[in-house]
Amino acid sequence: MIPTMIVLFVVGYLFIALEHKIRINKSAVALLMCGAIWTVFSLAGHDQRIGTELVDQLGNTCEILVYLIGAMTIVDLIDSHGGFNIITDHITTRNKHKLLWLLALITFFMSAVLDNMTTTIIMVMLLRRIIADQQERWVFAGLIVIAANSGGAWSPIGDVTTIMLWMRGNVSAGALIYNLFLPCVVSVVIPAFLACRYISNTDTVAVATEPPAEELPAGIGPRLSRLILITGVASLLFVPLFKELTGLPPYMGMIISLGAMWLLTEIIYDRKQNMARTNQPRVPKVLKRIDMPTILFFLGILMAVAALQSAGVLTDMAQWLDKQVHEVFAITGVIGLLSSVVDNVPLVAASMGMYPIADAASIAASSDPAFMRSFVADGLFWHLLTYCAGVGGSLLIIGSAAGVVAMGLEKINFTWYFKKISLLAFAGYLAGIGVIWLEHLIGF
Repeated sequence: MIPTMIVLFVVGYLFIALEHKIRINKSAVALLMCGAIWTVFSLAGHDQRIGTELVDQLGNTCEILVYLIGAMTIVDLIDSHGGFNIITDHITTRNKHKLLWLLALITFFMSAVLDNMTTTIIMVMLLRRIIADQQERWVFAGLIVIAANSGGAWSPIGDVTTIMLWMRGNVSAGALIYNLFLPCVVSVVIPAFLACRYISNTDTVAVATEPPAEELPAGIGPRLSRLILITGVASLLFVPLFKELTGLPPYMGMIISLGAMWLLTEIIYDRKQNMARTNQPRVPKVLKRIDMPTILFFLGILMAVAALQSAGVLTDMAQWLDKQVHEVFAITGVIGLLSSVVDNVPLVAASMGMYPIADAASIAASSDPAFMRSFVADGLFWHLLTYCAGVGGSLLIIGSAAGVVAMGLEKINFTWYFKKISLLAFAGYLAGIGVIWLEHLIGF
């Protein structure tokens, strides 16, 4: 039973990793893989408790999916009102080195609030309007990928993996920001400094074939765009504050935020009598544009990992790592390297299944209490895992959603990225781990 479940997972994941080659949507594969693994688990004689296991695991997974649907809707609502244009339109410098640092800084902080894929799309589309030379534009895009992944790693709402760890109680918002902000900054600063070698310290030349900006519907002016941007970002930032104040799970805060944005836009458009309803980007219209294949991919992959957890596969793997490696920096460092090839969502989900949050009793019962203390809530292991899984995705262009988006928009060559950007990203990745090690050493 166990070998069959593992084989199904490995084969399914190979199809997911080779999506661009075999041209089969990874969401379809993830759903089939999920169903097949749970079926094998049930047929192996676990039908007595399979119902309870499924309900518990599906409940945990759906918490994350509800949160993501709400966040995606709010971000898309801001975009449909031209809110992000307000940010990009204020970038006036044309010196390439200054522009490189500025775009990295903006991307770093934007991806801490938005998802890294949306941030990358916004910044790469901006690049196409201001950088004419393709090779230089690729350098800028590579740095944007690094900054987007690093920016999402220190924020509880910045990446799917940080959302997962935060929602399950492995990390708290304050401790995550406090411990990972500096390492994530370092993981961007070093690649940015090195990337300056690849571009000349001159002003940009106007792009002759500048893509036209997407026009907003008549009736949406700068004032409304600014209002939706401010309220949308505030509603996203409200979620971690809500959790800290009430103790309720984050998805409940996201439900409130989405409801508030929905109510606000309904009131606004009910007063715009001169604007055709078909042109009004209300929430029901925005919901139709939500990336449901991605949501279903997360459903399939997280439930497939949950089946392995229920079968005890992940526990056995954790015990093997404890005996053979027994070093949190080594374990998480390898996970970070794997995240450049394998999607970081199942890696983090598997790690959460392998290592439950340690409590006082498990620490006392352990043969190595110092090692076990790394697995308490907000322990060293969880912060390292968050950093390595997020930042490690920058090592290859296919290692993150941000990289895949940049690759698609700019047609960046895999080999070119590996030769020019991977070493920069790896230097930043190692430097960030070094900062975490120093923080741990001095008790920061």
